[in-house]
Amino acid sequence: MKNEKLIFWTGAMMACSLLMSCDKGADLTSSDDSSDNNPAGNSSGYIETVAVALAKNCPIHEQAGDDQWDESQVIQIALDENKITVNDNSTRGGIGIDGKQVIITAAGTYRLGGTIADGQIIVDSKDPESVRLVLDGLHISNSTTAPIYIKNAEKAVIVLMENSENEVTDGKSYVFDNAGDDEPNAAIFSKADLTICGNGSLVVNGNFNDGISSKDGLIISGGSIAVTSTDDGIRGKNYLVIRDGNITVTARGDGLNSDNEDDAGDGFILIENGNLNITASGDAIAAQTDALISDGEISLTAGGGSNYPIVSGKSAKGIKGVVKTIIDNGTLTVNAADDAIHSNSCLIVNGGDFTLTTGDDGLHADSTLGINGGNIQISKCYEGIESLIIVINDGSIHLKASDDGVNAADGTQGGFMPPGPGQSGGLATSNYYLYINGGYLAVNAGGDGFDINGSIEMTNGVVIIHGPTANNNGAIDYDRLFKISGGFLITSGSSGMAMAPSTSSTQYSLLLNFTKTIQAETLFHIQNSEGANLLSFAPTKNYQSITFSSPELKKGATYDIYSGGSYSGAINDGLYQDGAYTPGTKYTSFTVSNLVTKVNSR
Repeated sequence: MKNEKLIFWTGAMMACSLLMSCDKGADLTSSDDSSDNNPAGNSSGYIETVAVALAKNCPIHEQAGDDQWDESQVIQIALDENKITVNDNSTRGGIGIDGKQVIITAAGTYRLGGTIADGQIIVDSKDPESVRLVLDGLHISNSTTAPIYIKNAEKAVIVLMENSENEVTDGKSYVFDNAGDDEPNAAIFSKADLTICGNGSLVVNGNFNDGISSKDGLIISGGSIAVTSTDDGIRGKNYLVIRDGNITVTARGDGLNSDNEDDAGDGFILIENGNLNITASGDAIAAQTDALISDGEISLTAGGGSNYPIVSGKSAKGIKGVVKTIIDNGTLTVNAADDAIHSNSCLIVNGGDFTLTTGDDGLHADSTLGINGGNIQISKCYEGIESLIIVINDGSIHLKASDDGVNAADGTQGGFMPPGPGQSGGLATSNYYLYINGGYLAVNAGGDGFDINGSIEMTNGVVIIHGPTANNNGAIDYDRLFKISGGFLITSGSSGMAMAPSTSSTQYSLLLNFTKTIQAETLFHIQNSEGANLLSFAPTKNYQSITFSSPELKKGATYDIYSGGSYSGAINDGLYQDGAYTPGTKYTSFTVSNLVTKVNSR
């Protein structure tokens, strides 16, 4: 027993640095063994919000007044097939016309309207103030280059005039000024910080490459925007911020993208609110650093959805933050060929309503994954929740997995962890953990319900597992320890690999194996010697094993087990409550004398 505890706590201390740190550049190959703090206590504090993460990134360029202007200073530009007319009410000038090309060289506000083919609007201003383009019924196309090109500006603002309809379309091939040039490469292309705002509508057809692209930061704070693109739909290289708006993207590449990998504070995506509908052949949302969601109505389809195979070498995830993915709230519907929600390092869910279907993992992080709230429904997946370290503090989670429900393992298939006691290094099981400190988790798994290549610690919460029917998997599968000190646990499944919590626990548990398979929906019932109900459970699949742990199990008490019968109360996830049990067949009785009571099991 002493050796078993030593192994558990030594490994747990090594995991603590991962558990408590979601910072960029966190060292995932070493940790401090010197702390004597309880890792379960540390895990209960595993929370980081969008605001905290955002404060560590680069500042956003938006300023008050971006969507305001002096009407008397507006330069009116009307475009049509035959001529471009300029009505300059200002005294600044700064505009030139070259055929169907409008060249803006000074800061100011320019209202553009009309319909023109093979036209172009170029902004090339060295002024220290912003250039504001007010689109008021503009329909512009160009077959050989970007119809709107922000070549140089302190900052550019595109305003969608209220009730206006605007459309920007480029061609399938560009003609560049010099051989080797590769920009502009989007229907709306900016080399400066760009803000899009207003209450009008904008349709962007990116036939060459991207739909809307900024090489600096890009903010969208309003409007109804529909983008189709040959590659990425909407790209902000340094960052992409969506404050609000109705945004629809259909992209052959990524839907929303920020890809600056040179600066640690850049490459993030922030969604504060809005109604987003993204369909992408690649990732629906892809951030090189952080993918941050505060709120919004978000519907994502990636890689054709969960019924499509993942193309080799291609990422088709719903949401991907390479460094962090943090979701505070919102309503998210994700249908992805690859992971629904993913981080190469750290994933945190603080709240929100999730409906996830995926051909791979529902929630996946390569290092640490925390769930602190939310209503999460994973209706289809290969594995439900996967990371090296998983912490569930709160929330309601329902998942159906064709393989494992919750998997603490190396999802990268190549991680190296430092050696534990008696080990030579490699994929060290001492560094994989599942902590359950609260919440409600209902699992239906074709493989293991829990597949933990290390240890489990449960202090509170409700866990219901409808496990496998085949004997090569189990409802609970762990390599080291399962220490339970609180909460309610009920699992059903096959008996071949059935496991119970460890004897190092402080809450009592039962592991019962039947001598034959019991049919699905057959009630399993436990009552005390006075006939009071402890458990009435109807597994949804055939089963031959039950694992049960509850604070109601008391040392020295005797309990009766029944099979079959009926129950008059309400049922949720196979668990009956608030009713009366009509007995079936009494199967056996047991008396709690040890922390783990085993019936018909080794």
